[in-house]
Amino acid sequence: MANKEKANQMTDSIVLAELGQRLAQYRLKQNLTQAELANEAGVSKRTLERLEAGGSTQLTNLIRILRVLGLLNNLDSFVPPPPSSPVELLRMQGKERKRASGRSAQSKQGEKDWTWGNENDGDGES
Repeated sequence: MANKEKANQMTDSIVLAELGQRLAQYRLKQNLTQAELANEAGVSKRTLERLEAGGSTQLTNLIRILRVLGLLNNLDSFVPPPPSSPVELLRMQGKERKRASGRSAQSKQGEKDWTWGNENDGDGES
C-alpha cells in the first residue's frame, strides 16, 4: 500500500510541475511578469511563483490565473460536462415546443366578439 501512495504522490507532483511550466509559458507568451499576472489575478506573487514551480495552491487561485491568461474557456476540455444518457435524451425528445399552434377554428367559433358589456344591450342608454 505504501508504494501505491508514493506513486500517486509522484504522479501528482509531475502533473503539478507540468501545469506550472505551461502557465509560465503562457504568461511569458503574453509578455507578463509574475508580479503583473499576480496583480491582475488578485493573488500574491508568491502564490504564482509556487504554482509555476509545481507547488499546490487553492483552486480559486488557479481559476483567477487562468481567467487572466484567457485560458478559462478550456475548462470544458479539462472537465467536460457529463453526456446525457440515451434514455434521458429520449425522455426529453418532443418536450420542447418549437412553434405556436395558434387557435383552432372550433375554439374561434364558440367565442363572441368582445364588448364592454353595455354596448349591445339594446336600450340605447349609456
